[in-house]
Amino acid sequence: MAHLVFTQQLRRFTETPEVDAPATTLREALEAAFAINPRLRGYVLDDQGHLRANVVVFIDGQRCVERVLLNDALQPASRVHVMQALSGG
Repeated sequence: MAHLVFTQQLRRFTETPEVDAPATTLREALEAAFAINPRLRGYVLDDQGHLRANVVVFIDGQRCVERVLLNDALQPASRVHVMQALSGG
Protein backbone atom coordinates (compact mmCIF):
# COMPACT_ATOMS: atom_id res chain seq x y z
CA MET A 1 0.00 0.00 0.00
CA ALA A 2 1.12 3.54 -0.68
CA HIS A 3 2.19 5.41 2.47
CA LEU A 4 1.19 9.08 2.79
CA VAL A 5 2.98 11.42 5.22
CA PHE A 6 2.35 15.10 5.97
CA THR A 7 5.13 17.34 7.26
CA GLN A 8 5.11 19.15 10.59
CA GLN A 9 4.10 22.53 9.15
CA LEU A 10 0.59 21.24 8.49
CA ARG A 11 0.38 19.70 11.97
CA ARG A 12 0.30 23.22 13.46
CA PHE A 13 -3.17 23.68 11.96
CA THR A 14 -4.85 20.27 12.03
CA GLU A 15 -4.27 16.58 12.63
CA THR A 16 -2.25 15.02 9.83
CA PRO A 17 -2.60 11.26 9.84
CA GLU A 18 -0.06 8.98 8.24
CA VAL A 19 -2.08 6.87 5.86
CA ASP A 20 -1.54 3.54 4.17
CA ALA A 21 -3.90 3.40 1.22
CA PRO A 22 -4.43 0.98 -1.66
CA ALA A 23 -4.29 4.01 -3.97
CA THR A 24 -3.09 4.01 -7.57
CA THR A 25 -3.07 7.82 -7.94
CA LEU A 26 -2.10 10.75 -5.79
CA ARG A 27 -5.71 11.95 -5.61
CA GLU A 28 -6.88 8.57 -4.26
CA ALA A 29 -4.20 8.67 -1.56
CA LEU A 30 -5.12 12.23 -0.58
CA GLU A 31 -8.82 11.32 -0.45
CA ALA A 32 -7.99 8.51 1.98
CA ALA A 33 -6.35 11.06 4.29
CA PHE A 34 -9.25 13.50 3.89
CA ALA A 35 -11.68 10.71 4.87
CA ILE A 36 -9.85 10.48 8.20
CA ASN A 37 -9.62 14.26 8.71
CA PRO A 38 -11.89 16.32 6.41
CA ARG A 39 -10.38 19.63 7.67
CA LEU A 40 -7.07 18.66 6.08
CA ARG A 41 -8.56 19.06 2.58
CA GLY A 42 -8.70 22.86 2.88
CA TYR A 43 -5.02 23.08 3.78
CA VAL A 44 -3.90 20.90 0.85
CA LEU A 45 -6.41 21.64 -1.94
CA ASP A 46 -7.96 24.90 -3.12
CA ASP A 47 -11.67 25.49 -3.83
CA GLN A 48 -11.35 23.85 -7.25
CA GLY A 49 -9.79 20.71 -5.80
CA HIS A 50 -6.31 21.53 -7.14
CA LEU A 51 -3.13 21.40 -5.11
CA ARG A 52 -2.63 24.74 -3.35
CA ALA A 53 0.22 26.91 -4.64
CA ASN A 54 2.00 26.68 -1.27
CA VAL A 55 1.88 22.86 -1.14
CA VAL A 56 4.30 20.49 -2.83
CA VAL A 57 4.07 16.71 -3.03
CA PHE A 58 6.89 14.24 -3.56
CA ILE A 59 6.22 10.68 -4.70
CA ASP A 60 9.12 8.32 -4.14
CA GLY A 61 11.47 11.31 -3.98
CA GLN A 62 10.20 12.94 -7.18
CA ARG A 63 8.08 16.10 -7.22
CA CYS A 64 4.54 15.42 -8.46
CA VAL A 65 3.88 16.64 -11.98
CA GLU A 66 0.09 17.04 -12.12
CA ARG A 67 -1.20 19.70 -9.67
CA VAL A 68 -4.73 19.92 -11.10
CA LEU A 69 -5.90 16.36 -11.78
CA LEU A 70 -3.53 14.85 -9.19
CA ASN A 71 -3.36 11.71 -11.28
CA ASP A 72 0.34 10.98 -10.76
CA ALA A 73 0.68 7.20 -10.56
CA LEU A 74 1.49 5.45 -7.30
CA GLN A 75 3.07 2.04 -6.92
CA PRO A 76 1.98 -0.35 -4.16
CA ALA A 77 5.04 0.59 -2.07
CA SER A 78 5.12 4.32 -2.94
CA ARG A 79 5.99 6.87 -0.26
CA VAL A 80 4.18 10.19 -0.62
CA HIS A 81 5.29 13.30 1.27
CA VAL A 82 2.99 16.34 1.40
CA MET A 83 4.77 19.55 2.36
CA GLN A 84 3.66 23.12 2.92
CA ALA A 85 6.07 25.78 1.68
CA LEU A 86 7.71 27.87 4.35
CA SER A 87 8.04 31.61 4.07
CA GLY A 88 9.52 34.26 6.21
CA GLY A 89 11.45 37.42 6.22
